[in-house]
Amino acid sequence: MVEIFNDIRKVHQFAAPCDELAAHIEFFSESMPPAENLFRNNLTPEFKSVKMFPSYTPTFWINLGTPYVLLVADKTHLIRADDDILVLRDTSVEKFKQPTDHIFTVKFLPGGLEAVLGINQAILIGQVIDLNTILPPPLLKKIKHPLCFEERLELMQSFLLGCYKGSHSDHYLQFVTDCIGNYDAAGMQINTSQMAEKMFVTSKTINRYFNKVVGTSPKNYFSIMRTRVALTAYINQKEIFTPYDFGYYDMSHFYKDVVKFTGQKLTYNIV
Repeated sequence: MVEIFNDIRKVHQFAAPCDELAAHIEFFSESMPPAENLFRNNLTPEFKSVKMFPSYTPTFWINLGTPYVLLVADKTHLIRADDDILVLRDTSVEKFKQPTDHIFTVKFLPGGLEAVLGINQAILIGQVIDLNTILPPPLLKKIKHPLCFEERLELMQSFLLGCYKGSHSDHYLQFVTDCIGNYDAAGMQINTSQMAEKMFVTSKTINRYFNKVVGTSPKNYFSIMRTRVALTAYINQKEIFTPYDFGYYDMSHFYKDVVKFTGQKLTYNIV
């Protein structure tokens, strides 16, 4: 399965964060154990891997099941049953599925890891981090107990909320967050120079801020953001999709970005 092209969400439970964390966390999720998945959705495992393309969204993967294999930037990682990890998702990530997969996930928005836990995501580029070096091992041990999704959610969210209340705002982080909000509000149709002008800084400054907070340039991040949103709209409503709504010159321009960031052609028939 390829993210966005296929409905990856159908084998997961999702929950939005509380209001206080909503600006920094995209969602909490848990893949349903095979027996529960079959009971709820009459689904059997129909794909051998899940491929996700760059998003610069730091993500916790807490393993509640058995070992699995992860491919990050063409480097293979064996994630054991007792391994819990943090990945930045600055590059393509492919997870090879097993029938016994069961993972609890926390997906942060860009800069969210720093806002909540004080960890700069730029230092995570290209790495798979042991989550025991980020979160208290006793917390991870509790989450790995035989609990329901809601109980795990409460444990993790309470911990993150406590950390967030003790954190301090950062000028660089707030600046980047405001830029991302402005880009979205402008229909993803302004470039870096226009954004710099809107924020009353130079292009050099906005590039420095983005590389410091997100780990990439604003041009690259905004291109990824636009591609993800536009591709989602295209997959959901092909009949009314127009690339101009997302600042593309034409369909060819849109197609090129899709291939660039996903490695997948729109005409390809995914099984």
